[in-house]
Amino acid sequence: MMYSPGLMDGEQGTDNIERLEERLAELERLAEGLESISDSEIVGTLDRAVALLEEINQRLEAGLLDVEGEARELDDLLERVDFGPFDAALQDLEQPPGEPGGS
Repeated sequence: MMYSPGLMDGEQGTDNIERLEERLAELERLAEGLESISDSEIVGTLDRAVALLEEINQRLEAGLLDVEGEARELDDLLERVDFGPFDAALQDLEQPPGEPGGS
């Protein structure tokens, strides 16, 4: 497993969010304009809306896959951490003074 700064620095995520916002804004404009366009333009407008929805869906799915991969990496790291000393220290703190194992 390797650390990947490209995923962790947020630049790629910010670019994706901006692109999604642009696509959503265009989709909203198309939806608002549906009432005022002619019947001959409806098919083209709906085709564009479907294309936008497909792109948005692909970006969301790709984002979910990235997050899933990062979660797996974090899970792998946590499995290798030895929490024994931390657990022992917590247990000592939870013991009332004067009991065996207490302060």
